[in-house]
Amino acid sequence: MEDLGPVAWPPEPIKTERLVLRESETRDRAAFIELLASPEVHTYLGGPRPRDELEREMSGAPERWPGSFVVDLDGAMIGQILLRRATGHRRPAAAGKADLGFLFLPRAWGFGYAAEACAAALGWLAGALPGEPVVLTTQTANVGSMRLAAKLGFTEVERFEAWGAEQWLGMWSPVTPSS
Repeated sequence: MEDLGPVAWPPEPIKTERLVLRESETRDRAAFIELLASPEVHTYLGGPRPRDELEREMSGAPERWPGSFVVDLDGAMIGQILLRRATGHRRPAAAGKADLGFLFLPRAWGFGYAAEACAAALGWLAGALPGEPVVLTTQTANVGSMRLAAKLGFTEVERFEAWGAEQWLGMWSPVTPSS
């Protein structure tokens, strides 16, 4: 994965009805460690990372990179949205397209925050890179992610086997006014 290219970074924080999408800050360190070490979060992502390893690696502020948004609720990080360029992807249909990823702390599940944050990130991307299609890959067993992909307007491109499980690849294209 690589960054999105000619996009000015970081953008101004993106505000939604309940959330703010922003760059990571030092105060987000504990939440990042919790997110990356959570067995629930990583059920469909190959398992969590060891907390002690994360504590050592992330000694200060979480790394910042283009396309990575902290999802902030009332001044505290509850998740992360990633928009990166899909390179070296296992599926030809995804190669070179923007790729949406997301992780949310289990305590933030079930409130519509992921849909709100992902929709805001997609809206930002549609403004920054007009006409850019976006791909999303998830395990078909991940019912929550499958439901979110449908709610966001991703349509199935294909299903395939990888990492010992059936995967789903969907694509989203921004609506552009017809001339």
